Amino acid sequence: MLSIVDMTPEEVATDIRDGITRLNRRLRQVRPLGELTQTQLSALTSLEIHGSLTPTELAEVERVQPPTMTKIVAKLVDKGLVRREPHPTDGRQSILSATDAGHAAFIEQRRAKDAWLARHVAELSTADREILHAAVDLLRRIAREDD
Repeated sequence: MLSIVDMTPEEVATDIRDGITRLNRRLRQVRPLGELTQTQLSALTSLEIHGSLTPTELAEVERVQPPTMTKIVAKLVDKGLVRREPHPTDGRQSILSATDAGHAAFIEQRRAKDAWLARHVAELSTADREILHAAVDLLRRIAREDD
């Protein structure tokens, strides 16, 4: 492994991306069996984060085509996790929002991921946990959306 002083910013960026990608992939695998698919959970999460959205807005946030989002939303509505209400000013649109059951499913998914991550963080030394905690601020600064 190269020392950080011998690495270019591009090499450091590649290592960061690889580590985040691997962690994210592993966290996506942490979910109760038989529950939501990753795409359904992602759509539900977007509704939790952004609040009520039209299907078109949700498709844009999720970066999928509207017909794909229509199928995802239909499954979430069938499961009772999302409610579809008439748009107040546009009769051609509807407004989507998470139901109480949808919110509970979102919280349960988040709790399962946090519990998995906490178990693995607990296995680290105090020094490693301090480094990891300090890295959180740096990652947030990199992730700011002002560029």
